[in-house]
Amino acid sequence: MEQTNSNSDQGASSCCGHSAELTKLESHQAALESTVSTSRRFAVSGLDCIEEVRILRRAVGPLVGGDEGLAFDAINGRMSVLVSSSEASDKDIISAVAATGMSATSDEGQGTAAAPAVDRGPLYATFVSGALLLLGIVIHLIGIDGPWSFATLLGGHGEAGPPMLEILAWVGATVAGTRYVAPKAWYALKTLRPDMNLLMVVAVVGAMVLGEWFEAATVAFLFALSLLLERWSVGRARRAVEALLDLTPASIQALREDGTEVEIPATEAEVGTRFVVRAGDRVALDGTVSEGAGSVDQAPITGESLPVLKEVGDEVFAGTINGEGTLTVVSSRPADDTVLARIIRTIGDAHERRAPVEQWVERFAARYTPAVMILALLIALVPPLLFGAAWQPWIYNALVLLVIACPCALVISTPVSIVAALASAARAGVLVKGGGYIELPARLDALALDKTGTLTFGTPQVSDIVPLNAKEANVLLAEAAAIERRSSHPLAAAIARAATEQGLDPAAAQDVVTTAGKGLTGRLGERELRLGSWRFIRESANDQDIDPDGAIAAQVAQLEANGRTVVALSDANGVRGLLGLSDTVRPEARAVIAQLHALGVKEIVMLTGDNAAAADLVARQVGIDTVRAGLLPEDKVAEVEALAARHTVVAMIGDGVNDAPAMARANFGIAMGAIGSDAAIETADIALMSDELVRVPWLVSHAKRTLTVIRQNIVFSVGIKVVFMLLTLFGIASLWGAIVADVGATLLVVANALRLLRDRR
Repeated sequence: MEQTNSNSDQGASSCCGHSAELTKLESHQAALESTVSTSRRFAVSGLDCIEEVRILRRAVGPLVGGDEGLAFDAINGRMSVLVSSSEASDKDIISAVAATGMSATSDEGQGTAAAPAVDRGPLYATFVSGALLLLGIVIHLIGIDGPWSFATLLGGHGEAGPPMLEILAWVGATVAGTRYVAPKAWYALKTLRPDMNLLMVVAVVGAMVLGEWFEAATVAFLFALSLLLERWSVGRARRAVEALLDLTPASIQALREDGTEVEIPATEAEVGTRFVVRAGDRVALDGTVSEGAGSVDQAPITGESLPVLKEVGDEVFAGTINGEGTLTVVSSRPADDTVLARIIRTIGDAHERRAPVEQWVERFAARYTPAVMILALLIALVPPLLFGAAWQPWIYNALVLLVIACPCALVISTPVSIVAALASAARAGVLVKGGGYIELPARLDALALDKTGTLTFGTPQVSDIVPLNAKEANVLLAEAAAIERRSSHPLAAAIARAATEQGLDPAAAQDVVTTAGKGLTGRLGERELRLGSWRFIRESANDQDIDPDGAIAAQVAQLEANGRTVVALSDANGVRGLLGLSDTVRPEARAVIAQLHALGVKEIVMLTGDNAAAADLVARQVGIDTVRAGLLPEDKVAEVEALAARHTVVAMIGDGVNDAPAMARANFGIAMGAIGSDAAIETADIALMSDELVRVPWLVSHAKRTLTVIRQNIVFSVGIKVVFMLLTLFGIASLWGAIVADVGATLLVVANALRLLRDRR
């Protein structure tokens, strides 16, 4: 194990405030709010996959100043337009969408997770197409002009051709099947940007020109069926996210001032409303327990396996289940701003931040489809023109190529996989803020972890009180608590808790000033007190020699050697005393570090502001590779940068606020225990809703599984097309066989993608 002690006697740097980090956080949140408030959203009917996204970018992009002004959520069928990027009216944008064969309506005021209106038109059109296809087959088998065998479906009716009624059935099936495809194909033709819709329409029209009525109808119906399957798979992934909404009851049992209960909709409850949650009930709103106690199952949000005891003063969250006892809760948030509501909104927004593999598929499809059109044209023209071959067989082969080359299975499987993975992670208590962040953990090379609250429980206890000038332990503890009353850090909470346990309730110090990463100064009566690391106390003494014989430094060293975090208190007369604080290592930490190494993480580094001895003790217990101790927040950023120089993908785990700069410098940041922290949910790329460290290796494993599924689908989708292309070149493949293979491939890759919804915890 490598150990480096930066600013080695920075023992209590964690007593500092977080002014720099809070400034960064506030800026980040302001940017988010600005983005939300300056965007317009549209629900787009027909927006289901990457192909439609490409079409909309071409159609709407010029109106809004380019692609940068657009964001898409294909899973929820939504398009966002930045107001600042465009002066185009809603009417102009809706008209541009209509020109593509899709339709749009303004989606202002709708929640991110709200289900878009279901357009049943494609379902009805596909049903009509299938019915007419079946009717044509029945007419063919009965035979208007005589008994025709089923085999003649693929060979026509000889020179006489099929009867008119049969042709009308085939044509009807074809028209119904291409009802929602033809407008998109026409737009692709007008803009000279071929896509899969144009491939299908050209193949269908070509088959009809050749007199292959049955095959034209079959291709049209099965392609419409594949698009319906695509819509279903997208809806299945969307419903997995929407299912989170079902976790919250629609109403609450509100308490009147006279103690009677009245049922009111949760959406109408104001902040501060008192409501009752009985045993077995789900909590409808975030709030604080004011009466009662009970064991609450937080698994729906955090993934924690065991219930958590909730007593007076504890927070409860919407969507959790009260297992026993009756709780009276005072709501702290409106229904649309609970932790669960924010999670659902975040998942909805996450799909707009596409994974690199999604972007690759989009770029591939953009080049692949035109290439296929050119290849099909060459197959149709070259043999007849250069080698005197018959026209009809080679035109037919070109049409088969167009059908089998349709990239439908390829373009739909990846976004469905990503959203299924996001929904599955959310159910496990892991909130992933975008497709890119579900992919990165699979390639994780190095991991930096904060110590307090990550490897340890983050609830330190005052274990040693060493009075010096203060003479009495209680006096020392009371003065330290008076200074720390102005801080929210875990060490400050530990000192305040220890003072309360001793029956001490000192008044808060005045004029408290934070020195980032070092400590606090404040005024207690007429005296100025300094509280922080031993180094901070020495630096604050100016030229005063506060430890002439080194005795205090020796005591500090002894406490640190025992694994204590040391906080020193001084005034103008010298050092008042020392406080030693200790934290408990999480029992699962060692196993988690071992699992991460087994999953391919090459280097795991502990970054802490604590002293080297305490950090080294924890590192030995859990098996950390490298320790960087005594770090200021800016030092942590430098250490993450050093890791990034040595490795491709680096992650940082912290509390989401104090470690925000370091998390921002990493490829992705993970916040622990985010259920009670708005800041963590907003700033982290990935938020673990519980403080269970085991979620980290689960995340890496889940990401690897997701990438495996995506790669399987890409290989299978491309592989089946290559095989059929070869069969086409040898004249073996047929139109109906090609479309059956395409639909079958779509069905298989979608089913494979939806496997990610299964709970693998």
